[in-house]
Amino acid sequence: MAEDLKAPDSQRPIDVNRVDEVQYWCERLGVSEHALRQAVADVGASAEQVAVHLGKG
Repeated sequence: MAEDLKAPDSQRPIDVNRVDEVQYWCERLGVSEHALRQAVADVGASAEQVAVHLGKG
């Protein structure tokens, strides 16, 4: 069964408690789940700040 997932809004915080959002952001930013979670812990859940912190934005 395929889910029809919409891309999370990059203006909203990244919700690391939602599997679909973690998967989306890992793929979009080209990073591991661990790296994504560490970046959120380091700079907060702003998608823009996380991307910059990871050198992707």
